[in-house]
Amino acid sequence: MLPKPKAQQYSVAWITKIADISQASWDALAMPLKTPFLEWNWLNNLETSGSATGKNGWLPHHLTVWRDKQLIACAPLYIKSHSYGEFVFDNQWADLAQRLGVQYYPKLMGMTPFTPAEGYRFLIAEGEDEDELTGVMVSAIDYFCDRHNISGCNFLYVDPVWRQRMEQHGFSAWLHHSYIWQNQGYQNFEGYLGTFNANQRRNIKRERKAVETAGLLVKTLTGDEIPQPMFGQMYAFYENTCDKFGWWGSKYLTKRFFEQLHDNYRDRVLFVAAYSKEDDRQPMGMSFCLYKGDRLYGRYWGSLQEIDCLHFDACYYTPIEWAIDRGIQTFDPGAGGRHKKRRGFPATPNYSLHRFYNNRLAQILKSYIGQINEREQAEIDAVNQDLPFTQLPPLSLGD
Repeated sequence: MLPKPKAQQYSVAWITKIADISQASWDALAMPLKTPFLEWNWLNNLETSGSATGKNGWLPHHLTVWRDKQLIACAPLYIKSHSYGEFVFDNQWADLAQRLGVQYYPKLMGMTPFTPAEGYRFLIAEGEDEDELTGVMVSAIDYFCDRHNISGCNFLYVDPVWRQRMEQHGFSAWLHHSYIWQNQGYQNFEGYLGTFNANQRRNIKRERKAVETAGLLVKTLTGDEIPQPMFGQMYAFYENTCDKFGWWGSKYLTKRFFEQLHDNYRDRVLFVAAYSKEDDRQPMGMSFCLYKGDRLYGRYWGSLQEIDCLHFDACYYTPIEWAIDRGIQTFDPGAGGRHKKRRGFPATPNYSLHRFYNNRLAQILKSYIGQINEREQAEIDAVNQDLPFTQLPPLSLGD
């Protein structure tokens, strides 16, 4: 058994619901971060809405570090009994563990549930010794996993600077990619279109025109502009999309989750809603995005009927236009979809971090992760060789 971590001037506590921590204490650590997905309201909504719960295989088990009664560090963590809702597909590791006779589940997971967006990291108060606190938290995680026979600890969609720190603590980095739009100082949407080759520029104009020809008016709404019923409408679109495409196993969020966002998170929400020009009461289709600072994130979308190119306009073009107008620097439209590259979203690296506590699994991970990452980098390079730009934009998200 691993030695119990020394608390020194700190005390370590594991909590089973984020509501046990005051919002002010948690957000004092989360608000300075670039990601919106580690803030108290978002995480608490996931739990209280019945979306991220032990019953659903996402048992909250958050790590907190205190000095006296002051929260100085924390990490949202979940004990997982499956791999659904992660968007980093570790089936090959689970299969390998089975062949080796190693129990793969439960595992400890650090990420915002159902949210494949870069930015996860430990939350540490400004002015604290981050190196020391990171060591305390890693030791606490190692001890907890050893004591409770947890197969491994995984952090997904991690902050790129934090990744380097965690690699120094022995975590292995696994390379993946997302499709990310980056603002190259565009003055308007026409300036953005100017970066494409002539063929794709015509195609994008045709796709936007198709929505107009269908008699639709696309509007953006944020914050107090959003009527309360729209959150319930967004759930209906989300539910319909999951059912229509056979994603019944991916319908992770409840209606209550969406409805709760109106009261405590609407200032982070952007809805792109398409209305019939003859009736602006009920959206025909809608996409749901969130933003913080200079970053925009696409999450879900749906429509009442098949409307040519509405998906592309509501999920890509109108959010990009909105982002340019507001100086947004990066737009992550969500998981999957090679079709994104043709519309201005190059393949962009992101990483997950992994540690196995079974020696055989750990040795295999360390032996082969380099080769795995080389193959992934080759895939990224291949995708980006076929981008429809006149000049390839830089692909680094930066710090």
